[in-house]
Amino acid sequence: MRLLLFDGSPQARGRFNPLAWSHPIWELRCGITTLAEKLHARLNPDDVACFVPEYMAEAYAQRTQWKVNDTAALASEDLLAVNARVKAASLDVTGTGPSEVGLAQDGEVLYARVAATDAGKLNRQDFEGFLESAKAALPAKTVLLPTYNYIWELILENPGQITADFQALGRSGIEGTVEQPTAIRGEGKNVYVGRGAVVHPVVVLDAEGGPIYLDEGVQVHPFTRIEGPCYVGRKSILLGTKCREGNSIGPVCRVGGEVEESVILGYTNKYHDGFLGHAYVGEWVNLGALTTNSDLKNDYSAVSVILDGRHPISTGSTKVGSLIGDHTKTSIGTLFNTGAYVGAMGLLMATGKVLPKFIPSFSCLLDGLVTKGFGKNSLYATAKVAMGRRNCQWTQADEKMWDAVYEMTAPARETAIRRARKTMFRA
Repeated sequence: MRLLLFDGSPQARGRFNPLAWSHPIWELRCGITTLAEKLHARLNPDDVACFVPEYMAEAYAQRTQWKVNDTAALASEDLLAVNARVKAASLDVTGTGPSEVGLAQDGEVLYARVAATDAGKLNRQDFEGFLESAKAALPAKTVLLPTYNYIWELILENPGQITADFQALGRSGIEGTVEQPTAIRGEGKNVYVGRGAVVHPVVVLDAEGGPIYLDEGVQVHPFTRIEGPCYVGRKSILLGTKCREGNSIGPVCRVGGEVEESVILGYTNKYHDGFLGHAYVGEWVNLGALTTNSDLKNDYSAVSVILDGRHPISTGSTKVGSLIGDHTKTSIGTLFNTGAYVGAMGLLMATGKVLPKFIPSFSCLLDGLVTKGFGKNSLYATAKVAMGRRNCQWTQADEKMWDAVYEMTAPARETAIRRARKTMFRA
């Protein structure tokens, strides 16, 4: 059986911005593993192909071994197409059997099982046509499958998912090095220190509230306290960190200060003091010293988030911090509002006050106002340097993808720039 991963409509993808500008939804982490890894473990396919928006296809193909937007993958196999927003633990569908299409109540395709004998009946010119013809030609039924619908749901479910993933992976014990004196609180079976990981002296691993998983090559420096549930990705470094419960930190990150119930995808620096709580942070982000977000309103009411620059959406939760897109950089002392949307490729300067709740992608924020800054080529040059420092390469495919994101995010950015100019003229 071949698994086909897809993200759904542009509207659905938009609810996972600013991260979905540069990532398929299945690449987002919740718990120890990504959504794709959970689906793969659940379904155990023979191979995987995936379908992404065309603007990111070439860039994504550079970082995956799967076939990307290859319509040849739509034939000659039993196929199971799965919407990446479906929660893997609730997906009780086998990869083989009679063809059928599972639909959400609004008609969105959640999965399509296509027997090899039926594949030839469907439109295989492109994936959208494939799904539409499957809906029309194959038996369809409405199913009640839980799905992720907004990016902050990944934050809110992250602590529980760490625990579930830890149990599913079945690893515990010390394969790396734990130097003494180090305190391990709770049961040892709830701690895993991977090969090549080093826990320095004067560290507390507190697994009383949940498991702790330190992946291969992790370094935990002195005076760090890690509270479970927690996952720290390979080759990441914690530097005297107050690592509160519920954090998932991706690979090759540098994290200090206080972090609580947050997800950091990877290759991101938060070296210094400052608070990050109930946040979702992309790749190649650099948070300057004392950068801090609020994750709780003073009146304890539900936090709202503005995804499109215009319309607040209630999260239904009193605890949501910031959503920060890839390659954004903050200066020292930057303060983010509760439920802040911070676009990708931003360059943000602190003002001593809380910044706006919506900051468009490719923004240069000066004195709290959105400006064009030095242009996207300057941001690309910085990205190239940052990636080179981690032995990664900025490619023409990356630039092509970000050029497309620049165009797609232009309306919100231009609106913010016009608003800023009016503010300056009034002053």
